Amino acid sequence: MRAVDLIQKKRDGGELSREEIAYLIQGYSRGEIPDYQISAWAMAVYFQGMNARETGDLTLEMAMSGDQVDLSPIAGIKVDKHSTGGVGDKTTVVLAPLVASAGVPVAKMSGRGLGHTGGTLDKLESISGFSVEMGRERFFTQVGEIGAAVIGQSGNITPADKKLYALRDVTATVESIPLIASSVMSKKIAAGADAIVLDVKTGSGAFMKTLDDSIALARAMVDIGTHLGRNTVAVISDMDQPLGYGIGNALEIKEGIATLRGHGPEDLEEVCLILGSQMLILGGKAKDEAEARSILKSRIEDGSALAKFKQMVGAQGGDVAQVESPDTLPAARTLIEVKAVTAGYVESIQAGEIGIAAMLLGAGRETKESVIDLAVGIQLSKKVGDAVAAGETLAVLHVNDAGAGKVREAEAKVLEAYLISAEPVPPQPLVFALVTRDGVKRY
Repeated sequence: MRAVDLIQKKRDGGELSREEIAYLIQGYSRGEIPDYQISAWAMAVYFQGMNARETGDLTLEMAMSGDQVDLSPIAGIKVDKHSTGGVGDKTTVVLAPLVASAGVPVAKMSGRGLGHTGGTLDKLESISGFSVEMGRERFFTQVGEIGAAVIGQSGNITPADKKLYALRDVTATVESIPLIASSVMSKKIAAGADAIVLDVKTGSGAFMKTLDDSIALARAMVDIGTHLGRNTVAVISDMDQPLGYGIGNALEIKEGIATLRGHGPEDLEEVCLILGSQMLILGGKAKDEAEARSILKSRIEDGSALAKFKQMVGAQGGDVAQVESPDTLPAARTLIEVKAVTAGYVESIQAGEIGIAAMLLGAGRETKESVIDLAVGIQLSKKVGDAVAAGETLAVLHVNDAGAGKVREAEAKVLEAYLISAEPVPPQPLVFALVTRDGVKRY
């Protein structure tokens, strides 16, 4: 078997066998197949695609390239949740304790952000003392006793995917649905969950800008999960404006705590209830969406979701007093209001531009070496559909040490992100579709 023959086969639209895919991935992982040949193969996949079986086999090979977590010592159906990423997306902060309070164990291995804001781990580290590092035995014990833990990924999870992604990033082959889907799902498979709920974002602040592309990616990932024996569903949710009002690590933790108290932004709560309902159904704790939603709302109303978050924070060394008094979380020294130039109604908010503005203030990483300021970010004052008067505040910048030039650039980006219309704007959908192995249900 030769790599060049497999490159040619895929270039010409052929279907690679399980053995051929294994030869490529294992050979590349061991350094026996050079970058230039895998680059050529990735470009062939970019143009010719892969079918569900091929994509599933690629996913499994990458999952098997490193450590695999066996969650079987933990009782119950373990349900993982993954988001394709967005601006203001703090759903894991809410969902882990909320779903655990309803009896579904959440053993979550998460990552750090590169871009708009920090990842889930960075957000949680806004809480003083919160540790995202722990050994496997303690991880299992915490999930078994409390029902939830959120920790960093092992350094040896899916090394083949890490190596391939770095190559795709510099060869213009990132935007390939089979390669995106296998990259995401290989990490989920290696993390050991019994079932997976995917939150696939769509819109200006998402990786997938169109609904059709988002559904195609969701279907590819659901097909992979099905092929590999994991019950998998995907929710297509809106990212044409930031989720909630806070963008930035401590700001998002505050908003997550407010949501667990039942006082959070309506859009954040609704998306969490939809995703959480699917997690409860897959976890065997509810027969349908209506029952699951009722259970989750009751857990918020009776305080058990917030209590579960306090348990998780305490178990991971965090300061529970900051959960009880979120105003004690890190706060920026300077607040700068961004004011509307014209009156009207907010027609749209370019989420991606808001995210870049937050990164300029220090809320995210421009490079892997960047140090995040957990206190800074942006607090929106107006969302899509809101009326606004000339001179009224659209958003507030939370600023510490960003230079004057970056602050001015961030302010300009926020102002440009808001499109003000003269006419009222109808309500925007939060969720567009549910993708399961049985097909696509549009809302």
